Amino acid sequence: MNPAKGLVLVVEDERSIADLVRMYLVREGFGVHVERDGEAGLAAARRLRPVACVLDIALPGIDGTEICRRLREGGDWTPVIFLTARDDEVDRIVGLELGADDYVTKPFSPRELVARIRAVLRRTAGTPEERPHTVGPVTLDPGRRTVTVDGAPVRLTSTEFDLLARLMGRPGRVFTREELLASVWGYGAQAGTRTVDVHVAQVRAKLGDGAAVLRTHRGVGYAADA
Repeated sequence: MNPAKGLVLVVEDERSIADLVRMYLVREGFGVHVERDGEAGLAAARRLRPVACVLDIALPGIDGTEICRRLREGGDWTPVIFLTARDDEVDRIVGLELGADDYVTKPFSPRELVARIRAVLRRTAGTPEERPHTVGPVTLDPGRRTVTVDGAPVRLTSTEFDLLARLMGRPGRVFTREELLASVWGYGAQAGTRTVDVHVAQVRAKLGDGAAVLRTHRGVGYAADA
């Protein structure tokens, strides 16, 4: 195994699924560490500092959403992708509100899961050559992957950052929800346009006094405008 692309933590209590995910990630050049209960998974996330976490929601002990919540509360913004047998929109929204970056419903294609992990990591890597964007009190630096409101730092998940970057990169331009799903979530994003609405709401909440730069165009989509 050559973990050249970094370590991925997989917390999944079904051995067959964990083994399948491990096999496909190893083929792609990732190192993989597997835990099978929530407490051990949370401890591993804190100890190992993986490049991404794949969390089953229904776990022995604490569940995947609680792991994500505790990581975010502790200031850990490692990309998180949930695995779950649930296919209810409410469950998806709860996961996204907790700071997850993506959501895959079982049964799933291992190739699709790997592609989503790669997409999240590409977004996290950023594009250093891009210049910072400022709209009203909000400044976003794509290279440093930082956001400030009147100079005060704002912590966003990688997906929240990319959504804001897409909007602020073309101030005043109205993006449809479908465009944002395609450009921000990329391959295999099938959670529906409600996913965009939830993420926009989360970004607004975190921007505080800068929230007004994200404008809703009813029936169309969103734009960043001072």
